[in-house]
Amino acid sequence: MGELVTTLAFRPLLRRLERGDGHPVLLLPGFMASDFSTRPLRAFLRDLGYSAHRWTLGRNLGPRGDLEQRMGDRLDELSARHGRRVSLVGWSLGGVYARVLANRFPERVRCVISLGSPINGDAESTNSARLFEFMTGQRIEDIDPARIAEVRRTPPVPTTSVFSRTDGITAWQAAIEIEGPQAESVEVPGSHLGLGFNPLVLCVIADRLAQPESAWKPFFRPGSVHPPGLRRPEEARTATTATTAPPS
Repeated sequence: MGELVTTLAFRPLLRRLERGDGHPVLLLPGFMASDFSTRPLRAFLRDLGYSAHRWTLGRNLGPRGDLEQRMGDRLDELSARHGRRVSLVGWSLGGVYARVLANRFPERVRCVISLGSPINGDAESTNSARLFEFMTGQRIEDIDPARIAEVRRTPPVPTTSVFSRTDGITAWQAAIEIEGPQAESVEVPGSHLGLGFNPLVLCVIADRLAQPESAWKPFFRPGSVHPPGLRRPEEARTATTATTAPPS
């Protein structure tokens, strides 16, 4: 995978990014993935000084059974253990879970960072929609509208959506977070499967996690300098993003 090779080459430079304050970060894997997929990202965050944690719930087979309860319990455990609010980094479907957790338990969540997550628009605007239905036995069109609304609702905590127009799985239009007082989108080049290794994504994550808890500032702020390739999408600056998006 190209992004992983590039990240390994740039690892000495990535270690020069702003050091973390040690607060806990919970990483949530994408659909059909497990903690193994977030291992490089957890190692990167630990190198920066964060307390990075697995979700410990096995392979992500979708929101079945008591999964949401167990995710809430995991968040409670980490918040109580560290005595601090927990940042959530979710890849693909993991980012959807992160938003749900932040909307339900904002007092325990410091910030949300989603990577290529279908957070708005048509619930079927992903090339993995049919696989999701097959594995979960649940048709997307039958999902409770209240649950869809919970995902689309911007959490009341600092929220960043990282997406790529060349994602290949999630339609980029469905991954855009409309800008708000504590909400933003950051566009990166790359593929869906490489988002967790992409060095530009790692730069974004490091910058977002380093924001003081009570003094959050947007990624594209006056005076900030970022590597080439990172872009503030025009589509995120208005509320006119299409409500239905074609598969990427």
